[in-house]
Order: sequence, then structure tokens, then C-alpha cells
Amino acid sequence: MSTSKILDLPIRPRRLRRTPGLRAMVQETALQLDDLILPLFVVEGEGEPEPIESMPDVFRLPIPQLIEKCRELFELGLRGVALFPKVPSQKKDDEGSEALNSNALVLNAARALKVAIPELILVGDLALDPYTTHGHDGVLDLSGNVDNDATVAILAEMGVLAANAGIDIVAPSDMMDGRIAEIRRNLDESGHAQTAIMAYSAKFASAYYGPFREAVGSERPENNSSIDKRTYQLSPANFREAQHELLLDEREGADFLMVKPAEPYLDVIRYARDNVNLPIVAYQVSGEYARIWAAAERGWLDLEACMMESLTSIKRSGADLILTYFAERILRDRHLDGTSSGAESS
Repeated sequence: MSTSKILDLPIRPRRLRRTPGLRAMVQETALQLDDLILPLFVVEGEGEPEPIESMPDVFRLPIPQLIEKCRELFELGLRGVALFPKVPSQKKDDEGSEALNSNALVLNAARALKVAIPELILVGDLALDPYTTHGHDGVLDLSGNVDNDATVAILAEMGVLAANAGIDIVAPSDMMDGRIAEIRRNLDESGHAQTAIMAYSAKFASAYYGPFREAVGSERPENNSSIDKRTYQLSPANFREAQHELLLDEREGADFLMVKPAEPYLDVIRYARDNVNLPIVAYQVSGEYARIWAAAERGWLDLEACMMESLTSIKRSGADLILTYFAERILRDRHLDGTSSGAESS
């Protein structure tokens, strides 16, 4: 027992940390199920789910299994999913023409989900990288550069097709200039004024996208190398440029603004929350997911504690919604309050 002198401290912050009940009472940030959107990968056929090597516990799902999983998770409290297709290589070309097929894989998946689970909110990605042989998010001009305006025209058509298929929220992830205004115009003129736009507004040219590119098959097939997207995605060094992009998308008519990746860019999320009166979305991307899993598999970190600490930090920074591959795990294990009680002390 300590015999040291009692300090004369009128302010003792530890009083409010003394018991679990007190800590819960003063907890400032709470992660809720309604905050989470689960990204899902769709594959053709009716076979078994396909594991993704770099993303443990994540699978590419044929439509029947996709419906089964979504129905089960909806009953557990999931409210929204984001759909991403793995397009067979024989359906890819330099123009990404399969993206404008009204019977494309992801559109058929959306239709099936709307019949099976009408209340489930569907987010549909608008980008050409799953559909192009070169893996870029747009079509290329004669010099091999991504053609901004030609790409925007395709994205606007994709948005209408997605809305026709039952997608509730279209999510352009391409980072082309002016695409939000053009998508909004096309949606409105085609009778889809109620379809919302979730803009990937501050999407950085990040090293954390590798596992996702494996999942959708958008790596360069000849050497599986990364694709240089720095002519349209943001430099990780540029904060003011991210501010500019966020404010542009708000002005063009976006309904949600997204920051991607999430945890490396908490300062950008906080800026968006403090300066924009729209829902702010953060995407905890595949590399963020994979690094937690990799460290946990080596026994270096506690998977559950790090998962919750990471997501809570994203929510604390100002995100209203989080796209995360951990959403299914949280639903099944009933991690509801955003705490990380299993974390080690240091």
C-alpha cells in the first residue's frame, strides 16, 4: 500500500475513469450499426464464394450467395451495402464498354437484392477500372492519358443505369473534374431526382488500395503491378487541394462527401465535418483492413481491439458513415458501442 503524500489536486480527471460505468457515462464517441456500410464484391456464376487472399474473411460472392449474406446481415442490423463487381477478363476492353451494359453483373445483382430485400440501401460504384483492360478509372486519349470529359460522359450514363437497376446511392469514385454536376443533371433528366450521389471527393493516390485491386481484378494482368493514378487522385501531401475538391463537390450537388482512405486522413475528415453541412463518409480501405489482420495473424496486435479503435477514431474525427470490411464482423459479434475494451494498456 502506498504511503506517499496525498497531493492537493482539486482537479482529478481520473475520477471519471474509475469504473466501467463511469467510463461509459462520459464516453464521447459511440460507433453505431447505422454508421456502417459493408462493401461487397460480386462475381459471375452460381458457384462457391471466392476467397480474396489479401483480405481475410472477405469473399467474392455469386448473386445467390450475395442475397443470402445480405438477408442475414440485414436481420442483424445492417442497413447498407456498397457493390463492386469482378468483371471477367473477356468482358473488358480499353473503353470499359461493359460498364454501359444494362445487364452488367453489378446491375443484375442490384435488381436481385431490391427484390429480395427492398429496404436494404444499395450504394453503386461509378468508375471504369473494373471494366477496362488498362485498369484506369476512365478511358484513355490518344496520348495514353485519362480523358476527363469523355470519362464523365460515360459515368453520367452509368449513373442512370444504376438508378434504373434500383441503386439508391450512386458513388462516383473516379476523381474526374465536373462529374458530380453532370451525373446529377443526367439523373434528374432521366426521372431519378431522388437518387443520391455519394461523391468520392477527397480520394488520395494511396498505397493502401492493393487488396481492393486484387478483389476486383483491376491490376495490370501482365505483371500485377500497381497503376499510377496520380493524374486524377490526390497527392497524400496536399491538404488544401483536398479542401478544394470537397467544396467543389458540395457546390456541384453531391449528397454525401467521402474521404478515402480513412485513418491516414483524419485531418481531412475533420475539416469536412467542420466546414460542410452534408453527411461525411469515410472509407476504411482494403489496405487498412489488411494491415490490422496481418499484424493480428502474427500475434503482434489484438484484432478486435484494433478494429474498434481504428473505427472509433474515424468516427471521432467527424465521419457520419464508414465503409468498412469489418462491418460483418461487428454485426456478428455485436460490437455496438465503439469501445476497445480488449486493448492492452501501456
